[in-house]
Amino acid sequence: MKNYPLILIGLLFFSTTGLALEKSGSNPTDEVRQHMQQAVPYSLDKTQQTFTKTVHGGVQHVLAKSADDTQQIKLIQEHLLKLANQFRKGDFSSTERIHGADMPGLAQLKRAEPDDIKFEYKALKNGAQIHFSTEYPQYDKALHEWFDAQMSDHGNDIIPEHIKHHMTPAE
Repeated sequence: MKNYPLILIGLLFFSTTGLALEKSGSNPTDEVRQHMQQAVPYSLDKTQQTFTKTVHGGVQHVLAKSADDTQQIKLIQEHLLKLANQFRKGDFSSTERIHGADMPGLAQLKRAEPDDIKFEYKALKNGAQIHFSTEYPQYDKALHEWFDAQMSDHGNDIIPEHIKHHMTPAE
């Protein structure tokens, strides 16, 4: 009984400290969204983006919310093709502009030789995807860290039909 006031004071202290820390930091998702909208040609409000980790890397999808929105689909496809080509050359400057130089996994990805990581672009009927894959454990780890950071900063839209087909060992 004598310890209840002490426990209550401790709980109160830690809960208010956590709340103060939460309020003092800026919301990275809002900041990243602003940077991203400036960096991409398509409308973030008219698209969905997912980052799905796989055994050997991951897959980024960007899809138009409306299958009839041919303008958004074309913009998505052009942008992801450009990104895949940049990544193949070791150019992650677009990611760095949005997320910062200290983004998890980014420094390691930039050290990869051109054939160490595959960046396979694929146009989809309602958007596009980039499949990132590697056989090298250090780059697989870097890709997973990079994907975790992407999901944390952007959020991750749920597109059930895409999750199932990316979780096989062949990926």
